[in-house]
Amino acid sequence: MKTLKNFPYQHVLVLGLAKSGQAAAQLLYDSHISFAINDKQPFEHNETAQYFAELGVEVVTGDHPLSVLDGVDLVVKNPGIPHQHVIVAEAEKQGVPVVTEVELAYLLIDGPLVAITGTNGKTTTTTLVHRILDEAGLNPLLAGNIGVVASEVVREQKPSQPVVMELSSFQLKAIHQFKPDIAVLLNITEAHLDYHQTLEDYVNSKFRLVERQTADDFVVYNHDDSTIASKQEWLQATPVPFSVTHSMDYGVTCFDGDIYIGQERLMAERDVALPGDHNLENVLASIAVASQFNVPHSVIESVLKQFTGVKHRLQFVKSVDGRLVYNDSKATNILATTKAIQSFSNPIVLIAGGLDRGVAFDELIAQFDGVKYCVVYGESAQKIAHSAYEHDYHNVTICDNIDDATNEAYLQSEVGDVILLSPACASWDQFKTFEDRGDMFIDVVHKL
Repeated sequence: MKTLKNFPYQHVLVLGLAKSGQAAAQLLYDSHISFAINDKQPFEHNETAQYFAELGVEVVTGDHPLSVLDGVDLVVKNPGIPHQHVIVAEAEKQGVPVVTEVELAYLLIDGPLVAITGTNGKTTTTTLVHRILDEAGLNPLLAGNIGVVASEVVREQKPSQPVVMELSSFQLKAIHQFKPDIAVLLNITEAHLDYHQTLEDYVNSKFRLVERQTADDFVVYNHDDSTIASKQEWLQATPVPFSVTHSMDYGVTCFDGDIYIGQERLMAERDVALPGDHNLENVLASIAVASQFNVPHSVIESVLKQFTGVKHRLQFVKSVDGRLVYNDSKATNILATTKAIQSFSNPIVLIAGGLDRGVAFDELIAQFDGVKYCVVYGESAQKIAHSAYEHDYHNVTICDNIDDATNEAYLQSEVGDVILLSPACASWDQFKTFEDRGDMFIDVVHKL
């Protein structure tokens, strides 16, 4: 199992003991590097802190005193901890580098690294790229924001074994040396402003993925995305564009119902099993990555004809009395829900709501031509309903929770309708994760 070698820091602070913090701490311990831990959860309820304390590691829990920075020359923070946090802000003020756990993982990687980011579609694209490379016999590793801690995964990496990594803006904002061989920029639209404070900071965090790339690397990017197009000067790597609207001599495109790699036809668009027009961009990006590994076209085509998606991402749940029920709990922003709505020609009964992150919902309501009824719940329910009324849309019911909202959606639906959970909001007002929210929805659907 790999450990850190020639590590340039003398004493590290691990800030936050979620999965990534625990993995970072274990890696530092196994590498015989001096470090301390600071976590907000009280010690008596903190099994991970107790574990490391028994190993002799300095552990401070329950509070964040500035003294934890004494003698520290690197902070490894949990991605979800904002940079306004008292310890992070003070470390940056003192000139102490602040990184996320993927930076440590990068120091261990010995082989091709594919790193994928975007506002929407990251998990679907990461999973699809991994599936294609695996079918091609390349034995890739899957890591990152997809739920598998990178610094755990890459410790088992064999020489030349590809790593396919999903990365969030939270992770990317705090990287310094991290540089992928193949970077993927899917799309960028307004999101996570409660964390980043400004759209500019969010966009810049995404583009940190490509900052250190050179002409020897590749950047797969969405030619149709205006935000990415406006920052072309940031792209120093060899470009591999993809587009669902333009015919190009290179890159990956879809036009006249067919998908092309360069000028060579790969397959018909209708043969792609993954549902939803928005997923076509994810498909093209995945093809572009696979083409850099010289995966045979027959392998790519075979996977695309079988891959139907990822749980909680426009997942078909079941048919209930002639209604088609879909779980899109991963849609935690307006653009994701908009794309989900646009994926169906059937009338939609939409279930939306969750954590109020301070965004306006006017853009969402503007897409309601295909939505016959909307059921809203949670912290943002009143706000979404108010936006609907402001736009003269009155087919709205406010509920307290997913259970009530799902039953109400069924009552408002008819044979042939789509019942769609696509919340346009984060889950944290009532659930720990969007997966928990989706699982609850699925449970309720099976009881209808």
